[in-house]
Amino acid sequence: MPALEWIGKQKVINHHQQVPYRVLERQYSFDAAGQHDEDNGSSNMIIHGDNLEALKSLLPLYEGAVKCIYIDPPYNTGNEGWVYNDNVNDPKIKKWLGEVVGKEGEDLSRHDKWLCMMYPRLKLLHKLLADDGVIFISIDEIEHRYLELIMDELFGANNRIDTFVWQNNYGGGAKSNFVVHLHEYVLCFAKNIGTVGKLELPPDENILKYYKYKDEKFDVRGPYRLQPLATTSMDDRPNLRYPLYFEGHEIWPEKQWFWSKERALDAQASNDLVFSQRNGKWSVNYKQYLNGTDGAERKSKPYSIITGIYTQAGTKEIKNIMGNGKAFDFPKPPDLIKHFIQMVTASDDIILDSFAGSGTTAHAVLNMNKADGGNRKFILIEMMDYADSITAERVKRVISGYGEGQSAVEGTGGDFSFYELGEVMLHSDSNLNETLDTEKIRQYVYFTETRQPLAPSPEADNPYFLGLHSNAAYYFYYDKLKITTLDRAFLTTLGTKADRYIIYADLCTLSEKELTRFGITFKKIPRDIAKL
Repeated sequence: MPALEWIGKQKVINHHQQVPYRVLERQYSFDAAGQHDEDNGSSNMIIHGDNLEALKSLLPLYEGAVKCIYIDPPYNTGNEGWVYNDNVNDPKIKKWLGEVVGKEGEDLSRHDKWLCMMYPRLKLLHKLLADDGVIFISIDEIEHRYLELIMDELFGANNRIDTFVWQNNYGGGAKSNFVVHLHEYVLCFAKNIGTVGKLELPPDENILKYYKYKDEKFDVRGPYRLQPLATTSMDDRPNLRYPLYFEGHEIWPEKQWFWSKERALDAQASNDLVFSQRNGKWSVNYKQYLNGTDGAERKSKPYSIITGIYTQAGTKEIKNIMGNGKAFDFPKPPDLIKHFIQMVTASDDIILDSFAGSGTTAHAVLNMNKADGGNRKFILIEMMDYADSITAERVKRVISGYGEGQSAVEGTGGDFSFYELGEVMLHSDSNLNETLDTEKIRQYVYFTETRQPLAPSPEADNPYFLGLHSNAAYYFYYDKLKITTLDRAFLTTLGTKADRYIIYADLCTLSEKELTRFGITFKKIPRDIAKL
């Protein structure tokens, strides 16, 4: 199938490469002690700023590290402002389109604008996603078909897992012209479908209600339900027709048993069969336990249609937390996002939401951590000015608890740090921004070289050593107050043995012959510092 084309596409295909890398500046941290200036070391982040630039800023620490991405991008209805995530005619977006696409941006349709906005952001999200990671994208019918096509292009049609249909409303439609819309879509793509395990969900209340029996002695398998051992629906298999004996009675199935004789006898010996007689007729049931023999929770595949979770629940939740149901229009219910996170993450994975809105994704993560003692991490990005007053404020109240009296909700605990986008790493003339903290520069340089985050240096006495990667030692010989020179004197300070050495400095006095003999690649500051 040919790729989708639209006005402005050629201008945004590689725009993510032109986006300047900005450092993230922590503004404050929040935890059980409240808000404070000191860094609490939290891995949870809420970032205020253009999500395109913020995604770029996350690369040095998180490229290929995010297990689950959930985003709820603008639906492009044209009816509300960007503040409610539904319109690409917001002045900030129109300004961006004018700068990136040029004058032709004035002639773009709503769909063209939306696609230009989404394309580079999806490219960066793809970079951040782990190889076995999964992305979920909420969307409605207006941009659904276009989103599918650009996801096929960026992630690969072979990595499409499915499209979920979410029944988001249970009524209404008075303003609908023809059809009452009761659903939205959630596209689900893998980065590499070959590395993604099973998508599974824990049992919900509709399943748990059937597991109403318990053994007298504690069993790690938990409660159980009774299932008939006899079956009439399978094809005839003579090896499945045999007698079972109980208290001197010989019991035969009407047609055949569901299990082999060996398995049935083992279950009987383990007290996992239940024999009962009614009106002179014997029946045999087996105990189907909720959990496995190791106590692991029995899980099931998710259905493509999601029901029982409604938008109205999200609105009620935001009203309970913020005291105002109009604090944010149409927030997603935490249970919806929890539904997706449960499918693909373990208890210590990273979840990213780059269209954070009211902060529902963080709410879902915190609820899950409280329920199972997990250590999932969240990263939220919100471009609008309410990032602190609504997004972060909601997360604070979820952590600390909210409501009064019988309506009080206990806090989940947890923490986060709030960030603003800081200055650029490299100026437009490619010169290094020397007002930045040196450690942030070191992190950036090491990542551009290795695509790995910078770890604490094992050379405590050499402040210029970055790290060892693929048996190459990296040094960033940089000093804001003086010109640095790679010479024989500097070579005597190298404390790490390696096959190769990549050394940054302002100048180099070693000859090409010497560089070759010592296995050194010289890189000049700032000329050879790569742009992400």
